[in-house]
Amino acid sequence: MSFDLLVKNGTVVDGTGAPRRHADVAVADGKIVEIGEVSGNAERVIDASDLVVAPGFVDPHTHYDAQICWDTLTTPSSWHGVTSLVMGNCGVGLAPCKPDTREVAAWDLVNVEAIPFDVLSQGVTWDWETFPEYMDAAERRGSGINLGFMAALTPFRHYVMGEASMERAATDDETAQIRALIREAVAAGAFGFTTTNVAQHIGYQGRPIACRNASRDELASYAGVLKELGRGSIELALTNEVSVIDEAERDLLDMLLTESGRPVTWLALLNRDDKPEAPMDTLRDHADLLSRGAIPQVTCRPLLIQIDLSKPFIFANLECWNPAFNRPVEEQIEFYRGTGFREAFRREMKTPKVFSGKWERAIVHEVGSPSMQHLVGRNVADIAKERGADAIDTFLDLAIEDDLKIQYTYELFNADESRIPELITDSRTMIGLSDGGAHVDMLCDAGYCTYLLGTWVRDREALTLEHAVKRITSEPAAFYGITGRGRLAPGLAADLAIFDLATVGSAKRGEMRTDLPGGGRRLVMPAKGVEYSVVNGEVLFADGEHTGALPGTVLRSGSA
Repeated sequence: MSFDLLVKNGTVVDGTGAPRRHADVAVADGKIVEIGEVSGNAERVIDASDLVVAPGFVDPHTHYDAQICWDTLTTPSSWHGVTSLVMGNCGVGLAPCKPDTREVAAWDLVNVEAIPFDVLSQGVTWDWETFPEYMDAAERRGSGINLGFMAALTPFRHYVMGEASMERAATDDETAQIRALIREAVAAGAFGFTTTNVAQHIGYQGRPIACRNASRDELASYAGVLKELGRGSIELALTNEVSVIDEAERDLLDMLLTESGRPVTWLALLNRDDKPEAPMDTLRDHADLLSRGAIPQVTCRPLLIQIDLSKPFIFANLECWNPAFNRPVEEQIEFYRGTGFREAFRREMKTPKVFSGKWERAIVHEVGSPSMQHLVGRNVADIAKERGADAIDTFLDLAIEDDLKIQYTYELFNADESRIPELITDSRTMIGLSDGGAHVDMLCDAGYCTYLLGTWVRDREALTLEHAVKRITSEPAAFYGITGRGRLAPGLAADLAIFDLATVGSAKRGEMRTDLPGGGRRLVMPAKGVEYSVVNGEVLFADGEHTGALPGTVLRSGSA
């Protein structure tokens, strides 16, 4: 028999959790046709001796909504063996959008996802208005990997309500219009809708992002669309105190589960220094909701961020910081000098919720002024002590002295890595939170799949290879109803991640590149040990190099 592709002599881990086995994988017409001892010819043969052959990884939480306009490879996720991903998370996106409100949509991405406005202005193609047109435009453009879309609620509310979407709940008539548009999006293939409950998510002009103004009645109506269609899911940025669900948040989660009859994935469970038991306590205290399909997302990496005070996203949940957003640097500097602002910030740091204010973790990573180069690698607490100054004043003063060019790194959550295994091995959680495409000059966790395999499977043996592969393939695929992917079996799509377990991995820190539209900066995470990526039967990467193929497709609910 003749095949398009034959992967020989690999260690096959099929994504179901079943034991690994030595086998060949034969591919024809984009599908797996045989697994075992295969004989026959093929147009291309890959010798996978000493390599693991797994399903392509499925990333459930990305923000590549804009980046797909200029990057057909959806990097860096595709470097790490990801062959399918889901975008449109946290209630922010670019469709639907009327031509005269594109700037509002762009600023929402600036404030929630920390993507520079100039990059969006130069890179977004705007060859759509409605959500189905947005998905169709992605299909026409072509892609290296498979793209799944969630309908982010903010642009739908803005499309119907305009400026009022940032100020109030929708009327009954407006709710009906938004509901009809969400129904149209899911019918066209969106995998559900997303929203946010998090105060940190501010949008245009520093106001609450539009979906945060949706009433419970509104959200119940939109959830009802999924119940009527019998498909889709909801993604929700839920907790304002990391890893702790308060009573109102519990009620919201309960309502969405009830009204949709569909699963809800929510953000997030992360380990905190001040409340180390919080994630496991939350899993225990809300076991009834988890049993009904409320799946929290976790990450397998320490959450290491880069802080740039010209784009102070990490402080967006603090009201005293709101005037700093979307201002020229000169105005930001004057604002940061203010004693009133500094005192308000000091008060907020007495009861931290996201940024913990552990100044020994705030490391000077990069400076613009040569005269400050000697500070690189030092932490703010030590610099403050040396200056005989308060740490908050020092943190702000250093930024002002460097015209806000200074970059700090900060280990925000999961700093105690010994607590990570209990979250990533728990069947009630979903491993994700890559945030690929977002916070581009602040963090890059898009390498979480290779980090899981290298750090937690090979190096620390916290979970087996079979379990780890299942967690990042068939589990997220099953949650979203991507039925033809996430496993290796005859008849399924030939999406493969072929890697060397001895070398696979990624670092804790990414590297900065200037490859965004207009030379914009972004952090990327290079991959190690991923030898081949195969998408729909075509080799996308070989030895880390792009083959030139663009075999990806737009995934659509109901036919995925």
